[in-house]
Amino acid sequence: MEARNNATPAIIKRKKIIAGGGHHGGAWKVAYADFVTAMMAFFMLMWLLNATTEKQRKGIADYFSPTIPVNRVSGGGDGAFGGESVFSEEQIAQSGTGATAQRPSSERQALGAAAGGPDTGAAEATALSDLQRELEKALAASGAESMLAPDVARHVVTRLTDDGLIVELFDLEGEPLFSKDGTTPLPVTLAIAGMLARVFGLVSNEVAISGYVRTYPDVLRVNPEWELSSERAQTFRKLLEQEGFAPARVQRVTGFADRKPAVSNPVAVRNNRLEVTLLRPGK
Repeated sequence: MEARNNATPAIIKRKKIIAGGGHHGGAWKVAYADFVTAMMAFFMLMWLLNATTEKQRKGIADYFSPTIPVNRVSGGGDGAFGGESVFSEEQIAQSGTGATAQRPSSERQALGAAAGGPDTGAAEATALSDLQRELEKALAASGAESMLAPDVARHVVTRLTDDGLIVELFDLEGEPLFSKDGTTPLPVTLAIAGMLARVFGLVSNEVAISGYVRTYPDVLRVNPEWELSSERAQTFRKLLEQEGFAPARVQRVTGFADRKPAVSNPVAVRNNRLEVTLLRPGK
């Protein structure tokens, strides 16, 4: 009995094993790698939006879109028996966005062009882009040939928007388009009107003219902003018509006063401008 009491007690040591090594594990690295990949994709997207044109972005978007089952023109085949999509004008679609009649009206036609024909939207965009280049050539020619307006191109910028091709004419410091606070067009404005009438004659799109002016002091007894912007737009419309532009193509003439300044300084002469928009169909 005494020998058993003096025996050394047995000590059992249990070692706790943590799967993954605790904070030294690699699970967080996977999450971090996913985050870095997502950020790289995001910055690549931002770079593409900044470095590409609208036409290039459309091409990239079309590349990643499913074109075979939902293409508006082709059924996916390129042979004689390739078939046509229900979105074709020659087909009678019972649902979706296709036409509902064999010969649909312009209001109820399919979104795409007829089978085998070009896409209408792409053709319109190409036509406006070509016209923009033609306009830039005409501006350069006007500046080189006209003794009255050697710097006419400095008063004009163009841009393509959802509404159409916008041609913006604006005052420069010491080089206005109209007489001071008046509506009498100066030689540079006459030169621009003649050039636009010639270039716009290459297409049949309708036109909208908008007038804008700088902000005038509030202390004036009569503020001329609304009348001046409207009258200048009307004056330019008459100049176009005098140059042979068809009056029926002018859809609207609007004065916006100083409500939409082009620059942050509301009293800057750069805000004195006209916008002549060659409208897309339906705008």
